[in-house]
Formats: sequence, C-alpha cells, structure tokens
Amino acid sequence: MQILLSLSISLIAGLLLSRLAKLAKLPAVTAYLVAGILIGPYCLGALGKLLNVPGLGFASMQEVEALSLLCDVALGFIAFSIGNEFRLTQLRKIGKQATIVGIFQAVITTLLVDAVLIVMHLCMPTIFPLEAAITLGAIASATAPAATLMVVKQYKAKGPLTDILLPVVALDDAVGLVLFAVSFGIAKALKSGALDVISIVVEPLLEIVLSLGLGAAMGFLFSFCERFFHSRSKRLSVSIGFVFLTIALSMLKFNIGGVHIGFSSLLVCMMLGTIFCNVCDFSEELMDRVDRWTAPLFVLFFVLSGAELEFSVFGELLILLVGVVYILARSAGKYSGAFISSKFAKCDDNIVKYLGVTLLPQAGVALGMAMKSVELGGTEGAIIANITLFAVLVYELIGPLLTKIALTKAGDINPEGKTSARHEHAKKMAEQAAQAQ
Repeated sequence: MQILLSLSISLIAGLLLSRLAKLAKLPAVTAYLVAGILIGPYCLGALGKLLNVPGLGFASMQEVEALSLLCDVALGFIAFSIGNEFRLTQLRKIGKQATIVGIFQAVITTLLVDAVLIVMHLCMPTIFPLEAAITLGAIASATAPAATLMVVKQYKAKGPLTDILLPVVALDDAVGLVLFAVSFGIAKALKSGALDVISIVVEPLLEIVLSLGLGAAMGFLFSFCERFFHSRSKRLSVSIGFVFLTIALSMLKFNIGGVHIGFSSLLVCMMLGTIFCNVCDFSEELMDRVDRWTAPLFVLFFVLSGAELEFSVFGELLILLVGVVYILARSAGKYSGAFISSKFAKCDDNIVKYLGVTLLPQAGVALGMAMKSVELGGTEGAIIANITLFAVLVYELIGPLLTKIALTKAGDINPEGKTSARHEHAKKMAEQAAQAQ
C-alpha cells in the first residue's frame, strides 16, 4: 500500500503542478522536479514523518531509493527513444556535424573545468584535493538526455537545432564515459601512487564496445521477433518486453582475470533503438505508441529525481563555493565548446548560437559518475558527490527552461503550435458532424 500510495501521489502531484507551470510558461519537466522536491524528505515528507501521517510524502531518502528500479526503467526507455533519432536518412545529413560537435564540446568542457578547478586546488590545497578537481572535470562533460528529450517532446520542437541536439546528447554520454574513466583512473593513481592502465584505458573502451555490441544484437533480435506479430497491441507488448530485457542484461557485471566487465544501460538502449529504427519498416508508428505508454513513467521519473535531490549540501560553505565555480566553468565550457565545434563543422547559425545552452541540463549520468567516485574514499569522494548533487539541483531546475528558450529563439518551437487534446477531439467531432450533414 505504501509503495502504491507514494507512486500515485508522485504522479498526481507532478501533473497538477504542471498546470501551474503552463501558466508561468515553464517546461513541464521543471514542474515535475519541483513536485518531487515538495513531496520529498525535506518538505511534505518531513511533515508527514513529524505528524505520523504515512503517504503524505517520502519520509526518507531510503523510501525514494526503494523505487530506483523504476528510474532505471525510465532511463532505458529515454535512451531507446534517443536511439530512434539515429536514422541513416537523417545521419547522412548531420552525422559528420553531430560527431564533431558531440566529441569536441565534451572534451573542451572537461579541459576548461579541469583548469579552473586545478587553480582552486592550488589556492587551497589542503581543503580541495587535486583528485576531486580532475574527476569533476570529467563529470562536467555529461548532459542529461531525459530533460532535453522531454522539452523537445512537450513543445514538438522541429528544426535544425533539434535535429542535431539529440544525436549530440547521445554522443556526449559516450564520450563522457571515456573521459570519466580516464580521469577517475588518474585520480585513483594519484591517491594510491600506482598507475593502473587497465582501469584507465582497457575497461572504459571495453564498456563502450560491449555496450554497443549488446545493444546491436538485441536490436536485430527485436526486429526479427516483431515480424511474428501483426496486431498493434502485441507489437507494443513485444517492444516493451525487449526494452525491459535489454535494461536487465545491461545490469550484468563480471570479471575476466583482473578486468572488470560492465555495460552502460544508456548506450545499450540507445543502440537498441538505433538498430530497430533502421531495420524495422514500421518503427515510427511503433515508437509513437511506446512514447504514449511511457508518458506517466517519465513523469514519475522526474518527480522521483526531484525527491532525491539532497538539500543538505547547502549547509557546507566549501561545497557552495566550489559548486558555484563548477557550475559557471561547466556552463562556459558547454557553450564555448558547442560554439567553437559547431562553427568549425559549418553548422547553421542558430545551432552555433543556441546549441550550447541546450546542453546544460545534468542529472542521471553525472550522478552515476559521482556515486562511482565515492570509491576514492576519504574526503575526495564525499566532496565530488556533494558538488555534483549541488550542480544537479541547480541545473535540473533551470536547465529545461533554458533549453526551451534556446529552442524557441532558434525557431524550432512554435509558440502557437501547442494544442489541447480535448479541443482537438471536439474539432474532429464537429468536422465529422458537418460531413454527415
């Protein structure tokens, strides 16, 4: 009962708050995150715990973390949807540009944040460790695909900026994983005094190659199995089943000799969507149905993301100081990296001007990297985790709004393009009545 109560309150709270966000002309994603904060352990959850009213909100972080599987599933479907943007017909037009921008903006961001944070380390070496500075630089490269995708879908964004944005976000995470693995390996070597080539080079490359291989295999198997079903409901069920299966397989971890083998669920599910959309001839229709099925799942994902934001980080002056510097350096890196690389790739002027702004949101991938950084132990791991949490809190609240503004200024969002499903239905019924007469 407690789980169902929490899920129902999360879903309803997010949807109701999205109505207020619409009046304020804010993206629905922001409303879902704020709803999560309100029913989280620091607001209604704390009140419910004090008054002993179960179900008023999440009383503790443990209650939010108990629903982490739901968030894993949502991220899998988000990655699957982004993979659908890698259609060969579209990649022939923007593939080269997206690759150049996706790689170079991530690298430039990491280098800039590294440089700024290393200077901070030199200014206060006993307080802010070098290992933390190097690792945070790599974490800065990651962009949240979920928030970006939700803004694009809500406002039905279409245009040159949107066309290149989703492939860049997808590549951004792949590049980010490599940068993090290398930086984290260097940080561990600095802390222990021993250089580990396997963890710095071999393991990250294996993770990317094996993730893409597993996703491709599942994509071909998925496309093959879809041919045996003809009704829309069964095809939808098979689609959902394969995404579930792919997410489960991507959680496998094992060791071969001294090499740790793991998968990135984001890369695996992206490749699943990429292969499926290019092999299956009715993939567009099926993806549209999957998007409708996952709508409430995505609302829950963002509400839970808001609920798990850790507000206790505001109590530490060091975290606030370094966090503000990190946010400013990362924002400058994303914007300048996207500007320089898109200019070099001869992209459209609107892409050059506004792409960097749309790459600011940061959440799940960055948090995953931060949690991995705890393995450093001591103060380094705690500092990295808390600064990342602080940055995610800021970026998740303002990132979707900035993405909407950038897409609108680029002409990819039509302010008059939003319609009400109820009004559309009434209009359709009126047209049918007129034809009948």
